[in-house]
Formats: sequence, structure tokens, C-alpha cells
Amino acid sequence: MKVSVDTSLCIGAGMCTLTAPEIFGQDPEEAVVVLRDPAPPPEQHEAVWSAVQRCPAAVIQATD
Repeated sequence: MKVSVDTSLCIGAGMCTLTAPEIFGQDPEEAVVVLRDPAPPPEQHEAVWSAVQRCPAAVIQATD
């Protein structure tokens, strides 16, 4: 799996950090998503897909 984010469109809702905190963080100053692991291990794939679906701004992209 490869994950990418478009921080320029992030609205800082934080759903990704709540759903997959090992993969996503949030910049403390700008409140936008921070991608911690662009190639997460298999045990994190389900959480990443959930974060993709929950992102209200649709800024997270994931591919197998």
C-alpha cells in the first residue's frame, strides 16, 4: 500500500488521526494532516482505508 495526502486541501477535521494514529498525525500549528508512514504495514491497511473513507475533504489517497 502507498498513501499520499494533499495537505493544501486539508480542513483539519482530524478524522484520520483518530482512525489511524500510527499513520497520520496533525500539525500542531496549522492543524493539517501529517503523513507519518507513506507505506504502512499490512496490519494498518484496514485503518488507512477507513481514514480514506472518513476524510471529509477527501485529501487522502491510498493504493494497493
